[in-house]
Amino acid sequence: TPSKSNHTPHCRRVPCSQVRSSASSQPMSRLVSRRHLAAAAALRRSPAAFASRWLHTPAFATVSPEEISGSSPAEVQNFVQGKWIKSANWNWIVDPLNGEKFIKVAEVQGSEIKPFVESLSKCPKHGLHNPLRAPERYLMYGDISTKAAHMLGQPEVLDFFAKLVQRVSPKSYQQALLEVQVSQKFLENFCGDQVRFLARSFAVPGNHVGQMSNGYRWPFGPVAIITPFNFPLEIPLLQLMGALYMGNKPVLKVDSKVSIVMEQMIRLLHECGLPAEDVDFINSDGITMNKLLLEANPKMTLFTGSSRVAEKLAADLQGRIKLEDAGFDWKILGPDVQEVDYISWVCDQDAYACSGQKCSAQSMLFMHKNWSSSGLLEKMKKLSERRKLEDLTIGPVLTVTTATMIEHMNNLLKIPGSKVLFGGEPLGNHSIPEIYGAIKPTAVFVPLVEILKSDNFELVTKEIFGPFQVVTEYSEDQLELVLEACERMNAHLTAAVVSNDKLFLQEVLGRSVNGTTYAGIRARTTGAPQNHWFGPAGDPRGAGIGTPEAIKLVWSCHREIIYDIGPLPKKWALPAAT
Repeated sequence: TPSKSNHTPHCRRVPCSQVRSSASSQPMSRLVSRRHLAAAAALRRSPAAFASRWLHTPAFATVSPEEISGSSPAEVQNFVQGKWIKSANWNWIVDPLNGEKFIKVAEVQGSEIKPFVESLSKCPKHGLHNPLRAPERYLMYGDISTKAAHMLGQPEVLDFFAKLVQRVSPKSYQQALLEVQVSQKFLENFCGDQVRFLARSFAVPGNHVGQMSNGYRWPFGPVAIITPFNFPLEIPLLQLMGALYMGNKPVLKVDSKVSIVMEQMIRLLHECGLPAEDVDFINSDGITMNKLLLEANPKMTLFTGSSRVAEKLAADLQGRIKLEDAGFDWKILGPDVQEVDYISWVCDQDAYACSGQKCSAQSMLFMHKNWSSSGLLEKMKKLSERRKLEDLTIGPVLTVTTATMIEHMNNLLKIPGSKVLFGGEPLGNHSIPEIYGAIKPTAVFVPLVEILKSDNFELVTKEIFGPFQVVTEYSEDQLELVLEACERMNAHLTAAVVSNDKLFLQEVLGRSVNGTTYAGIRARTTGAPQNHWFGPAGDPRGAGIGTPEAIKLVWSCHREIIYDIGPLPKKWALPAAT
């Protein structure tokens, strides 16, 4: 039972006799279709099938996504100084699909941070390894990545994490599975010797024999990682492994609503050889985490989340921070109209997949007037109407309430010429609690000239972290206005320029700054795979994720060592004072 959880792999599993057939014990019923519902019900009626399923649960796992519910809650612990620990305080997480208390998290209080402070303080500034000290650890992490990639690639483990992601950050199974697959491919990318290649150095000849200048990638030592709810596995795992590869000792904090996913991932990594002392894992509220950062004084903190919190941390930590914060992301459709079906589908995916809860989600669509007669908006509307709660192609919004999104829409509609293109209504027939949002995929048209007015611009470019976008139209002679709007935006994460007109692409790309920009007829705004940089530009604090360049930028600094061993010139004499 949850109250008796320990380190054994089966400690939280519920006996068949305790499995109820009521709706409260069937949390996955809202994650799957009715066909899957019937299968789940049959499974519960069959003790033999129930026992068989546990035989296929990953050995490291201490929970089952299918069984987490109000009647069978899961438990999330902390990990510090090589041990799993609880806390004096339990924070209950409610099921985003029905409001039941279904996960209890051992949240560390301000008076309980001492072990975490002590743990970080044990790590020297030169890190747990670096190019000149303990280089065998680069090879160790190559081996850990190899084992973790293999384990995460097993069908039952892929399915385990995909379903666990769905339970806490509801999205379609395909979207959840893609998050796990990207994480697995990332681990594959850093198998074998690839970790030590991250620390590749260079040498420059000196001025005389025996002198050589060497540039090294050097760790920061004690570091912190703070990540949000929307990608419970991919974001924290990629940043955690990047920090470890370069020789740092991180303390990881994931949004408590979804931290169960990384708790299970850390258990997997321990199975793959991750040294217990290398990583600390903490659950806490923001105030406690802020106190920990100030007392433990990590030499670098990676923060992914809201701009407001990012700016506060940047001040508190005196700039020792890397940020991947909010993104009001734009897409420009160029004058060359083609592949309308495909582009309307990409627009729908960019704006509404994961219920719009991606920092790369399409927030504003600039549509050249040539697209007006293409049927694009009608196709986007029909595609949005395919989305339904039953398969989680639309679902709960975890940081913005329905009332807030409706209020924002109504404020936009006060702007002259504005109108609702589609959506704009709350979802019906659901049990999503009021603390979360539930709204149909929504698009609001606002005239371009009105967007640029000083009284409107801040309102129109306010990021709504949900299934909500602004659409506008421009003519040939209004491209300057579009580029002015892009210039005035503050967040420069992702963007898309949808065109195969090379001169148009050159003009827009040469006058914009977004860090991850897709260009061409297949351009999108979303997508953070393991094969290219993902992160903002235009800010020296900007953090990347996924690639060797991102890892080196975020998790190491440059150190120059100039060897000057001689010999001295044979006839050297003491020179005059200078």
